[in-house]
Amino acid sequence: MVSYRQLATASFAALTMLGWMATGASAAQCGSTGAGFDSWKSQLAGEARARGVSGSAIAALMTTSYSRATIAADRSHGSFALSLDQFLAKRGGPAIAARGRGLKQSNAALFASIQQRYGVPPGPLIAIWGMETGFGSQRGNQNVLSAVATLAYDCRRSAYFTDQLYAALKLVERGTLSASTRGSMHGEVGQTQFLPKTILDYGTGNLDVAANALNSTANFLKAHGWRAGAGYQPGEPNFGAIQAWNAASVYERAIALIGRQIDGGEGAR
Repeated sequence: MVSYRQLATASFAALTMLGWMATGASAAQCGSTGAGFDSWKSQLAGEARARGVSGSAIAALMTTSYSRATIAADRSHGSFALSLDQFLAKRGGPAIAARGRGLKQSNAALFASIQQRYGVPPGPLIAIWGMETGFGSQRGNQNVLSAVATLAYDCRRSAYFTDQLYAALKLVERGTLSASTRGSMHGEVGQTQFLPKTILDYGTGNLDVAANALNSTANFLKAHGWRAGAGYQPGEPNFGAIQAWNAASVYERAIALIGRQIDGGEGAR
């Protein structure tokens, strides 16, 4: 499922842009329609070449096309405007909790290993896994590089997604992504849906493999302040790490609630 997870605030984007200016990078001209995309892409390719990006990664960049579907998804708040109960009903919260309790039992050794290493219990990880991709069944069919390039070109959050695009090109150089990699509307990939820069920073192996994705998600949460043994409901110490994962309030509360239902039993509310 597509989400606004890990999307930057306006202030963060502004700081990113200032950083680019400080390093002397001249950003290619953004646009609000697809008309200038090919010209922008050529400009960005030149800038990428000057920054030492490999020819193979630039060749992958040049295969990208403007994605109107990505722009439409980026402009829509979708289920994030719903109440908590409406959101849980629309996104299948009860089913995620029910299946999640079974997955917690059948993969007990995996989740014990993750909790020992990162301090994150099974509940919130399973809740994220179920909410993001239906436990791996819905990972998206959008061309990842085209999605990220489209958002880098689009003026709305150009600085933030240009940073994501450079991360994607680095992943192409490493062989982690390719020109044909498919994912969600904003360019998220894997069983728990990581953006390219998040893969670079927190990824642990092939994120299409559930164990790797769950370890990576726990790594992200720990890096964003998760404390072993502390609570993760709203107002508790670890809720902030869930907020770092996704900026939508209703999503954050849903993950906390479903996680508690998985960790604490069916009646937890």
